[in-house]
Amino acid sequence: MIFELLTLVVMLPMMLMGVLMFGAFVIVPCAFIFASWYMRIKERKLQRRKKDGANIAFFHPYCNSGGGGERVLWVAIKAILTRYPDSNIYIYTVDTAEPKAILDKVQNVFNVKIEPERINFVRLYLQKVIEPQTYPYFTLLLQSFGTMILGMEAFMKFNPDIYIDTMGCAFTYPIFRYLAQCPVGCYTHYPTVTAAMMRRVKHRLVSYNNSSVIARNPLLTWCKLLYYKMFGWLYGVVGRCADIVMVNGTWTEEHIHELWKRPLDTHRVYPPCEVSELKTLRSLVRDSDPIRILSVAQFRPEKDHPLMLQAMYELRNLLIKNEILWNKIKLVLVGSCRNAADEERVQNLRDLAKHLAIEENVQFTVNASYCQLLQLYQTSALALHAMWNEHFGISVVECMAAGLITIAHRSGGPLADIIETSEGSRTGFLAAEPDEYARAILEVIALSTDEKRTIIEAARASVDRFSEKAFVTAFLRAVEPLMRID
Repeated sequence: MIFELLTLVVMLPMMLMGVLMFGAFVIVPCAFIFASWYMRIKERKLQRRKKDGANIAFFHPYCNSGGGGERVLWVAIKAILTRYPDSNIYIYTVDTAEPKAILDKVQNVFNVKIEPERINFVRLYLQKVIEPQTYPYFTLLLQSFGTMILGMEAFMKFNPDIYIDTMGCAFTYPIFRYLAQCPVGCYTHYPTVTAAMMRRVKHRLVSYNNSSVIARNPLLTWCKLLYYKMFGWLYGVVGRCADIVMVNGTWTEEHIHELWKRPLDTHRVYPPCEVSELKTLRSLVRDSDPIRILSVAQFRPEKDHPLMLQAMYELRNLLIKNEILWNKIKLVLVGSCRNAADEERVQNLRDLAKHLAIEENVQFTVNASYCQLLQLYQTSALALHAMWNEHFGISVVECMAAGLITIAHRSGGPLADIIETSEGSRTGFLAAEPDEYARAILEVIALSTDEKRTIIEAARASVDRFSEKAFVTAFLRAVEPLMRID
C-alpha cells in the first residue's frame, strides 16, 4: 500500500508534466497551424472576391414553393443583381426541379424575371432532417438541429463570401459565422418560438402546435412550457450570430428584440407586395354576378382554412331565411401545394366542406398561375385571411391593393401593420372567431356603393409602403454592411 502511494506521488508530477509538454509541443503548434491555414483561406477568399465579385449564398431549401417567403427571396436576389452586377448568386436548396423550370415558375407566379445564367443552385440531399414529420416529438428542437445538419452539408459543398438566410433557419448562423468566416444576414418572417405560443400552451388551448393530449394534462403542459423556454434561450444564442437581421413587420420585430436582443442590428423591411399592377385593376363584378370571397394562402395548417369554412357555416346560419343571398355567395380558396401532405390537406378541407353542407358554396383553386390570380382579383368582392398571428400578411396587402375589401385575423401583422379599422380611415375589417367573420362578411355585403368605394380607396392608398420598390430600397440599405470589403 505504501509502495503504491509512493509510486502515485512520484508519477503524478510526471503525468502533469507530460500533459503540459503535450499541450506545449502538440496542441499549441496544431492550433497555430490551423489558425494560419484558416487565415490564408480567408485571405484567398478576399482576393478572389476583389477579382471576381462576391459569392452570395441564400439559404432557402424550398425556393420553388411559390409562397410569400419565396417572393422575398427572388425579389431580394433581383435587387442584389441590379445593385451589385458583379455578384455571383448561389441558392442552397433541396428542390430537384431544373433551374429553368424554377425560374419560369418565379416569373409565372411572382412576375419576377431573372436570367438563368446569373443563378447557381447548390443541391442539398439531406431534406429529411428538416421536415417536421420526421420528428413526431420535440419537433421544434430536433427540426432546428436538422437545419444545422443541412447547414453543414451546404457549407461543405460551397463556402460563400456572404451568407443570407431567407427561411428563418437560425441554427445555421453559427456554422457560417464561425466555420465559413463570412458575414451573416437573415430575413426573419416568423420567430420559431414566441411568448404567444407559450401563452397558448400555458392556458392549455388546443391548436396545430399544441395537441389535445398535452392541453388536457397539467404535467405535460408544464413540461412543454419548460421545453419552450429552453428552446427560446437556444434560439436567442444562435440568433445573435447574425450580423444583420431583417424582420418583416412590427409584430416579428417585437418578438425578435425580446429573443435575440439585437435592436441596433435589426431592420424592419416590409416584404415586397405586388401592389403597383394590382392597384390598376378594375373590378369586373356586376350586380348579377355571384358574391365571390377570395382567400389566397398556401395550404398549410397554420393558415387555418378550416376557420374560413366554419365562418361560411356560420354565415349560412345567419342567412337561413335568405336562401337567395346565400346561393349567390361563394368562397374561393386559392393556394399552392408543396407536397403530398398539402394535397391531403386540401382533400380534408373538401371533406370538411361536405360535412358542413357548404360544398356548393366553396371552390378550390390549387397552384393557380399569376394570370388566373389576376382574373380572380377582378371577379371577387371580398377577401378573407384566417391565420392567427400571421407574421405579416402579403396576401392581405395584395387583396387590398386589388380593390377587395379584406377581413383578416385580429392578430399579428394585419392588426399591427396593415389594416386600420377606425371609422373615417377604415381600410378593412378584423375578426377572430367564425361567427365574427360571418358577421363581418354580412356587414361588407350590406355596405352602400359609396361606403365600399371609400374603404377601397383608403386601402389602396395605404399599401404603397409595402410595395416592391419600398422593399428593394430598405433591403439594399440593410445588407450594405455585408457587401463591404474590410
